[in-house]
Amino acid sequence: MTILSAALLLFLILDPLGNIPVFLSVLKPLPPRRQRVVLVRELLIALAVLMVFLWGGKYALDMMHLRQESVAIAGGIVLFLIGVRMIFPRPEGLMGEIPGGEPFIVPLAIPLVAGPSGMAAVMLMGSNEPARLGEWSLALVIAWGATAAILLSATILYKWLGRSVLTAVERLMGMLLVAISVQMILDGVATYLKLTPPNI
Repeated sequence: MTILSAALLLFLILDPLGNIPVFLSVLKPLPPRRQRVVLVRELLIALAVLMVFLWGGKYALDMMHLRQESVAIAGGIVLFLIGVRMIFPRPEGLMGEIPGGEPFIVPLAIPLVAGPSGMAAVMLMGSNEPARLGEWSLALVIAWGATAAILLSATILYKWLGRSVLTAVERLMGMLLVAISVQMILDGVATYLKLTPPNI
């Protein structure tokens, strides 16, 4: 996987276009200037959380005695469920009901930007090829930068594209995520079957 393909995968998982309506509704009660401060703060928290999972994921797996292919399969299942929710959204939104007031960490940073699928994906990337952690960090920064740019211009994009276009784009991204998740599951199963000797 190249840096650009990894960045694209992470960008799809972070789902900035799909998160625009949720971000706007959560930040609506705040003054415009405070909205930007809160948004930047939450984005930085999300980046820090994802970096921790990227760099520390391998050690967490070793401590829990988990094999890499099990994380690949679990990450694929989580991605599949997120993708299906993006294609067939529920009335309460992708991540359920959002509490009122000024958000702090939850729900904007976690789980909307740094969600379980993003954490699983960066952990998988870091544990599969630890020698490329610098490249994966660059891919994460690229995906996060694109996400931040879209969310910081959320009001303009929402007015320009409209809810129907954003919904269509989110469902297309959901289709891509489902395909990627199936491939992750297949790769995990294939690796497991290669590494596990048959019982004779």
